[in-house]
Amino acid sequence: MNKETVAAFFKEKTGKPLSFRELLYLLGLSKAEGRALKRALRELVAGGQIVRTRKGLYGPAEDMSLLTGYYEAHRDGFGFVISEKPGERDIFIPPGQAMGAMNGDRVIARVENVKRRGGRVIRILERALARVAGKLDVTKTAIYVRPKGKTIPFDIYISPKDKGKAKHGDLVIAEIIDYPTDKRPPSGKVVKIIEQPDDPKSEIEAIVDEFSLPRKFPKQAGDEAKTVAAGPAGDFGAEKRKDLRGLATVTIDGERAKDFDDAVSVRRTGDGYRLWVHIADVGFYVSWGSALDIEARKRGTSVYFPDRVIPMLPKELSENLCSLRPREERPAFTAEMDFDGAGTRTAAKFYPSLIKSDERMTYTSVKKIVVDRDEAERVKYASLLGDFDLMEELCGILREKRLARGSLDFDLPEPEILLDLQGHPEAILKAERNFAHMIIEEFMIAANEAVAEYLEGHVVPSLYRIHEEPDPMKLEEVLKVVRPFWRTPRKNLRPKDFSDLLASIKGTAGEEIINYVVLRSLKQARYSPVNVGHFGLASACYTHFTSPIRRYPDLVVHRILREAIAKKRISDTRMKELESMLPDIAYSSSRTERLSDTAERAVVAAMRAWFMKDKVGREFDAKVVGVTPFGVRVRLRDYYVEGFLHVSHMTDDFYQYNDSNMTLYGRHKKKTFKIGQELRLRLDRVDMEEREVVFGLV
Repeated sequence: MNKETVAAFFKEKTGKPLSFRELLYLLGLSKAEGRALKRALRELVAGGQIVRTRKGLYGPAEDMSLLTGYYEAHRDGFGFVISEKPGERDIFIPPGQAMGAMNGDRVIARVENVKRRGGRVIRILERALARVAGKLDVTKTAIYVRPKGKTIPFDIYISPKDKGKAKHGDLVIAEIIDYPTDKRPPSGKVVKIIEQPDDPKSEIEAIVDEFSLPRKFPKQAGDEAKTVAAGPAGDFGAEKRKDLRGLATVTIDGERAKDFDDAVSVRRTGDGYRLWVHIADVGFYVSWGSALDIEARKRGTSVYFPDRVIPMLPKELSENLCSLRPREERPAFTAEMDFDGAGTRTAAKFYPSLIKSDERMTYTSVKKIVVDRDEAERVKYASLLGDFDLMEELCGILREKRLARGSLDFDLPEPEILLDLQGHPEAILKAERNFAHMIIEEFMIAANEAVAEYLEGHVVPSLYRIHEEPDPMKLEEVLKVVRPFWRTPRKNLRPKDFSDLLASIKGTAGEEIINYVVLRSLKQARYSPVNVGHFGLASACYTHFTSPIRRYPDLVVHRILREAIAKKRISDTRMKELESMLPDIAYSSSRTERLSDTAERAVVAAMRAWFMKDKVGREFDAKVVGVTPFGVRVRLRDYYVEGFLHVSHMTDDFYQYNDSNMTLYGRHKKKTFKIGQELRLRLDRVDMEEREVVFGLV
C-alpha cells in the first residue's frame, strides 16, 4: 500500500471524510497492512493532498473547500494564498487569519467567502524561512528583532541568553526557534551580527547574509565536483552521441557571461530552415541524488549580482566542464527542429551530441553584424556571415508568428550597473535589448516548446513552466491607467486584448509605463507538474530546458527527456516515482526563483542608493512611473534610477488619491500627479538603511 494508491482512491471513490477504520475496510486491507496505510496517510496529509479533521477523519482537500498553496504576505498584515493547483484564483487572507504563516510558507487555506474569494489559513505545511535579518531592539521589558523584510508583520522575541554579543541597534540574523501562531509571536536567537556596510561591496555581503544565500558549497558537493573535473579529458560516456563537431556553431551571450549553456546552429533546407539548439549536458555530470544534485536542488537557481555570481553548480562545472566554451569539445543535449517558410515547426528530434563551438559571440557583436552591417565586424567573422544572416531571417519569422498568436511583446529595459575597480557604482544605465537578444530568445522559446510538446505527447510526467491568465479583478486596475493611452479603448479589458493593447501603444510616450502596468497585473510564472499553458507567450505547452547550468528545473527536464528517448516507454513504477517527486520540485524551484529575484532587486536598490548618495541637493528631470496613496514613484531621465516622492513632501497643497484613475490631486490648487507625467525634482535624501532614494518638488 503506497500513497499513490490511497490518493487515487480518494480521488475516485470517496464522497465524504472517512475514518481510518472505514478506509481499512473500503480498501480491503488487513490489520497487518494498516501500518503501511497509516504511513501513506501521513505523507498525503504532510503534502496537503488530503486533510485530517479534528475528529480524525480523512478527506480530499478540494472536497472541504480547502486548497494548498503558498502564503504571500503583505506588510499591513493581510496576505494571499496562491494555489498550487493551476487555474485556481488566489484567496485573500484578512489580518489575524493567517495562523502565524510567514511569507513563502506552504499552507492549507479554507475558502470562507466564495464570492469575494476570502478565507483563512488552517494549517502550515512547510516553513519557508529559517532565518530572518533585522534590527535588534533592546527595551526595558523585552528584546526583539524588527525584521528588515517588509513582508514580515511581527517582531521576533529574543531571550536575553540568546542575543549573544549583539547590542541595541545592531543589524543581526536571527534563527527562528519557535514559529508564530495566531496567539503568540515568533521567538529566535541571534546567530550573526551584520557589520554596518561602509562601501558597496560590504553592502552586497550584507544582502547575501540577509537572504541567507550560500557562500560555499558543502564539502561533499565540492569534492564531487573536483572528482568529476579530474576525470579523463574527452571521456563523454558510453552512450551514443551524434557527432556535430563539423556543424558551424556559436554561443551568443553578454560580455560578462562566464557560463555558456546554450549554442545554436542553423541551415537552410529546401523549403525552410533547420535549427539546432545545443544545451550543455549537465545531466551527464550530475546524477539524481548525488551531493551535487541535492545542493543544486536546494539552491534552485544561480543568483546574479553586479560584482559576482552565486552559482547553482560549482565553478568546475558551471564555468568549465559544462560550459560550451569556444573551440573545445563538449557533450551537449541537442534539440534539432525543422521549420517551413512560415515558421511552423514540421519536425523535432532530441539526442545527446558532441559539439565544438566555433566562436563565443556577444550580443553587441552580433548586432553590429546583422543590424549595423559593421564592415570591420563582418570581415572579422566572414566565415559565419551566412549563418548570422540566416539566424536573423528565421528569428524574424518565428517572432512574427509568435506575436500573431497573441504572445505579449514586453520591451522592458533593465538597469545595468557599472562598477569601478573598487566596486563602487560609477554609472547606472538602461540596458537595452537588441536584435541579437531576440535571436537567442526566439530560438530558446522554440526549443522549450518542442521539448514540452514531446514529453506531453508521450504522456511522460514532467515539469512545465506555466503562466496563468490574470485575475479579472486586476484587469480593471490596468484599464484605469491605460485608457488615456489606448488608441482603441474598450469598456472592458479581456486577457486576450493585452497583445493588441501593447501593439497599439508601441512607439508612444506611454509605452514603457503601460508595459510595466500590464506586467504588474499578471500572475507570476511558475513551475508545475500540471500543464495549463503559458499566457504571456500564448503557448499551449511550455517548459524550461535551455539553462541547466543555472536553473534546477531545466536539469530535471533534461533527465526526464533522456529517459523518454532512451527507453521509448517509461515503466509504470518510474512514472509513479516522477509523479510523486515533481510537485515538491516545482514548489521549491518556484520559491528559490522568487527568493533570488528579491535578492537581486535588493542589490540593485542598494547600488542605486550608493550611486545617488553624493548627489543630495541636486535637481533632476524625472517621469512618474507609479502612483500610490502615499506618493509617486519616479524615474530619472539622466540616470536609470528610480526613487520616491512622498505625499508629505508635497507641501503646496493637501493631496488625495483617486482610485478610479490612479492619480493624486490637490484639493485646493487642483494640481494632479499621474503616470507618465514629467516633473522637476530635487534629491532630498538617500536612506541607506531602507535603500530608498527620496525626492522633493522643486
